[in-house]
Amino acid sequence: MCGRPHLRRTRGTRRTAVLGSAGTLVAATLIAGAMAAPTASAGTEAGGKAGPEAGAKADVSARSGKDREARGVALAARRAAKAGIEWKDCPADWGLEKPIQCGWVTVPLDYARPDGKQIKLAVDRIGNTGTKDERQGALVYNPGGPGASGLRFPRRVVTKNKLWEKTAKAYDFVGFEPRGVGHSAPVSCVDPQEFVKAPKLDPIPDSEADKRVQRKLAAEYADGCQERSGALLPHMTTPNTARDLDVIRAALGEKKLNFLGVSYGTYLGAVYSTLFPTHVRRMVFDSVVNPRTDKIWYEVNLDQDVAFEKRLIDWMTWVAKNDAAFHLGDTYAEVRAQWDKLRATAKKQPLDGVVGPAELHSYFQNAPYYDSYWVQIATNWSKYVAGDPKPLIEAASPDMDDKAGNAAQENGNAVYTAVECADAKWPRSWKKWDRDNTRIHRTSPFFTWGNAWMNLPCATWSSKQQRPLEIESRKGLPPTLLVQSARDAATPYPGAVELHKRLKGSRLVTEADAGSHGITNIPNPCLNDRVDAYLLTGKLDASDVTCAPHATPKP
Repeated sequence: MCGRPHLRRTRGTRRTAVLGSAGTLVAATLIAGAMAAPTASAGTEAGGKAGPEAGAKADVSARSGKDREARGVALAARRAAKAGIEWKDCPADWGLEKPIQCGWVTVPLDYARPDGKQIKLAVDRIGNTGTKDERQGALVYNPGGPGASGLRFPRRVVTKNKLWEKTAKAYDFVGFEPRGVGHSAPVSCVDPQEFVKAPKLDPIPDSEADKRVQRKLAAEYADGCQERSGALLPHMTTPNTARDLDVIRAALGEKKLNFLGVSYGTYLGAVYSTLFPTHVRRMVFDSVVNPRTDKIWYEVNLDQDVAFEKRLIDWMTWVAKNDAAFHLGDTYAEVRAQWDKLRATAKKQPLDGVVGPAELHSYFQNAPYYDSYWVQIATNWSKYVAGDPKPLIEAASPDMDDKAGNAAQENGNAVYTAVECADAKWPRSWKKWDRDNTRIHRTSPFFTWGNAWMNLPCATWSSKQQRPLEIESRKGLPPTLLVQSARDAATPYPGAVELHKRLKGSRLVTEADAGSHGITNIPNPCLNDRVDAYLLTGKLDASDVTCAPHATPKP
């Protein structure tokens, strides 16, 4: 979503695809009143018709009777319910150990033509750890992007993640790779080794000539997407991924969907809940994309630029408070001056011939995303200033020998671009892009231009661009839970407020004075306990809740 999913993978870092990146174009990538607990089984709820395909018919109303895509997804869901999923041990090179199992779900490329070309989506699962009576069905996960794979979700059980022990007793944990991602009819826009090659151009332009070069690169990237993946591009939309999600629900044998979406995954969940309100059982939105149609996706990215600057200041202020450990300055101004000096040095001569300003931006942006990176990045930076450049250079450099990882990174970036460009109509006028980003750069220089270049392919996108779906509560949608840190950079807080207003009966849990992205996987009992309670019992607080922040990192 905004920015890039960026699987920005460097020698010292493995990034989870989320939503943003400040590198160059190819840098890489709440309810009123507590709810009574529903029945334990997601497959046969009181008063409901048994069978997963029953839900698939429910939302094909008289209005959507004329909607070919609605009929197409209902047909695909019925077929998937009948076929099920043939679960097997996962392929060795997928990195998913037993007892995780893998399988495939077949979906139409175009739901308006459900008997036309079909594609296969990769899915995996691990069974619930509790008893048969404790089981409440499958919990399906999407980590964001667009462009991220969810296949590692079941590993939270294998690795005995304490935060998910209670939920794992009740649910099978199910991950999937959305259309275009990984093994699911992957899209590509450029040769992966060329995609990761460094150093890239400085994302911050010094002249109009610099801007012309970046514009040319963006247009070439858009052309590359068309050349390498053109047949898939018109169908790489969030509504189609939401339809895929409903087919996966049916293939799992679930009448209703339990879903955890993070970052872009919240927008996917919002689209799903609008298209299939009666198919939702439990839905958690973690780090919420602003769903307003006038925000998707151009304005969302501009909002992100401002939020990243604020969170960068938070981190640098923390670095200054810990000057005894890092020796980078004991005020924010001094630390920022060190950043400017480092950037200028790399601009004059890329570090080790590889790490220029673009690579530094891509690496340092991890700090505004996740405070779990604060110590690591500050430590590597501190060592560089002290005369040991190797840790910083290794962390910010691409690994040209990791061809599989580089292919995954290129694919994630391609999916990000394909989905965001297809979801909405982007400005075609360069004057608008230039005016807006020049204005925001004046006060938010860290992220703005890099983000602009990464989204600029959408300005020359040759494939069809849709109009975003109006997100709203439709009849039958149950209460949902939203969780959000107040200073999130990738998905700024107003987005959570907006979705909360649109989803009747929802609850918003805010982590105050915090800014990490994807907070359901961070220890904070005030938050974790409420997520558990909702997923296990359906219970929500009588009003919205504000939690104290999780522990601040210590050097």
